Amino acid sequence: MTQRHIAPAGGPAPVGPYSPGVAANGFLFVSGQIPLNPQTGELVQDSFEHQARQTLENLKRVVEAAGSSLEQVVKVTIFLSDLTYFDALNRIYAEYFSESRPARSTVQAARLPKDVDVEIEAIALLPE
Repeated sequence: MTQRHIAPAGGPAPVGPYSPGVAANGFLFVSGQIPLNPQTGELVQDSFEHQARQTLENLKRVVEAAGSSLEQVVKVTIFLSDLTYFDALNRIYAEYFSESRPARSTVQAARLPKDVDVEIEAIALLPE
């Protein structure tokens, strides 16, 4: 089995010792993305909606750096600091996954890295 580590140019730096993405055997495994602004390295914290959008943009950046697309995402796991954000998340999420509709789990976590309100990880298919 061969692996390729994915770190998109201009993407936010990981907050720990891990790869933003790992491509292996036709799949891309995207590490949990949080709302880090890739240009400034600062967290987006002004609203949940902005956090969710930045997190999804960071996820998209990793997926595309691997040569795939959001349409090829087959599984998404979302961690929220509070499930009261569920409806707002769904409105924004639908803009990114309107057609592909991957399998998904959403859970409330006691605490997320850097005390953000949302973290999203995914598994995508890679082009043959």
